[in-house]
Amino acid sequence: MVALGLLPSLVITTTGRRSGKPRSNPLLYVPDGDAYVVIGSNWGQAHQPSWALNLLATPSAEVDIKGRRIPVRADPADGAERDRLWQLLVTEWPAYQTYVQRSGGRDIRIFRLVPAARPPAAPQPPNDPTDDEHRG
Repeated sequence: MVALGLLPSLVITTTGRRSGKPRSNPLLYVPDGDAYVVIGSNWGQAHQPSWALNLLATPSAEVDIKGRRIPVRADPADGAERDRLWQLLVTEWPAYQTYVQRSGGRDIRIFRLVPAARPPAAPQPPNDPTDDEHRG
């Protein structure tokens, strides 16, 4: 469904916790204000997906949504916040309930991806009127 564009999807690029290399994965997401909520369901497998472990090691990542690249910070959800986000996720994709059963009861991680402030652009030097390239 994600690949067909029938559900909201993004591609997250994390930093490999062992390799240090960029790793990209398509994920379903649910918007939450200006943030994006994703879940490490791994289709109900008994182990966490690598991208979730990568985010725990290095919370800075990038998402690509419809060709727009956005730097984000991954905040793991817990407690009441996790419960609230879980409800958003299962409303969008009810099969997540089944994944909990399939996973053998493992803690399925939920992350809130918050857009990170981009560093300011480097100042551009003023045009030099004596520069031949800029003469008319």
